[in-house]
Amino acid sequence: MRISFLLHNAYGIGGTIRTTFTLAEALAERHEVEIVSVFRHRETPRMGAPKGVGLRALVELRKDSPEYAAGDPEHARPARVFPRGDGRHRQYSRLTDARIGAHLRSLDADVVVGTRPGLNVHIARQAPRGTVRVGQEHLTLDGHGYRLRRELGYRYARLDAITTVTEADARSYRTRLRLPGVRIDAVPNGVPSPAVAPADGRAKFVVAAGRLTRVKRFDLLVEAFAKVVAARPDWRLRIYGGGDATGDEHAALTRLIADRDLGDHVFLMGNVHPLEPEWVKGSIAAVTSTKEAFGMTIVEAMRCGLPVVATDCPNGPREIIEDGVDGRLVPVGDADAVAAALLELIGDDERRRRAGAAALAASGRFDPAAIAARHEAVFTELLARAGARGPGGALRDLAYRLRGGCYGSYYALRHLAATALRRVRAR
Repeated sequence: MRISFLLHNAYGIGGTIRTTFTLAEALAERHEVEIVSVFRHRETPRMGAPKGVGLRALVELRKDSPEYAAGDPEHARPARVFPRGDGRHRQYSRLTDARIGAHLRSLDADVVVGTRPGLNVHIARQAPRGTVRVGQEHLTLDGHGYRLRRELGYRYARLDAITTVTEADARSYRTRLRLPGVRIDAVPNGVPSPAVAPADGRAKFVVAAGRLTRVKRFDLLVEAFAKVVAARPDWRLRIYGGGDATGDEHAALTRLIADRDLGDHVFLMGNVHPLEPEWVKGSIAAVTSTKEAFGMTIVEAMRCGLPVVATDCPNGPREIIEDGVDGRLVPVGDADAVAAALLELIGDDERRRRAGAAALAASGRFDPAAIAARHEAVFTELLARAGARGPGGALRDLAYRLRGGCYGSYYALRHLAATALRRVRAR
């Protein structure tokens, strides 16, 4: 099977990049796999290129490159195909429209996989018939604005499948968007087994990780840990991750730590890669987000043998953690509940070690080989269905247009009907 992933920028840092690399590398053990990055801004991927996977880019952002995109006037014109509702729209242009379109029209693959809504729309509109078109959703339907949800409601009708990272989000797509004939599956992200020995539960450190943004609510974690320190001053908290370009959240957390007199107990550690050696230096992980599309840090911590105290936020934690067995789920925004759950594990060494062992065992279901097998099964079934569908694909495209893709244009519909009939007769 030939599988092609379309990724925003394979040369940066981010959860979608990491999970795409992990999945592509696992699939490459059995299939021919490539990753096509829309943008390239540096020589090599910052997260390391996946083994056995082809990698190329469509738009060059390196100023010293003879193909530097800024020299093309189309780079300054706003995109028409990439949807405005996607938060990355400003980075896209008529140049990306043309490059992505040319790439998809000449695609020599059995399966093409998009990795964000805007790229899924490109695939829905421009990937050739006969190629299985899959849109991955790494965020949530509720996380998209109204404008984007409205466009996805009719663009996604031309996909063969949508995969979400949680069953809760899959239910949202099944019930809230009218996508007859589109397969919708929940397949979680894969996380490799760490190359370090798991935590032994003896270190007196709580560990948290993620971008320093408001949605992660590290301020709530600091407030909760102030209550922990009042009862157990021998424990410490380490928070790993960087903030946005403004540094506002880092500055706010620094002030909060000082205001609560926690300078000897709470530490902002910055970005660290890889993170596994840091996870195993702790004994408990903490996640206090208001929402999590999946919860990569939860699985990463569990794979290192740490029980996780997490807010029971939409959508991921409750599908990963078994409350009271391999971690704890607590109400969103409740610092007292976070502190109480942490103290439960801190105050009982045997319970903490038992929960850590359970977390390590449960995390095996997120092994990349297992996750790749689930994607492979979806792709295989879709390929079989595509082979049996025959000329009906042309009529399906027409049905999509009739639903609103052409906004009721009589002449466009007449042209599409004629095209569909020609395709059927040609077969």
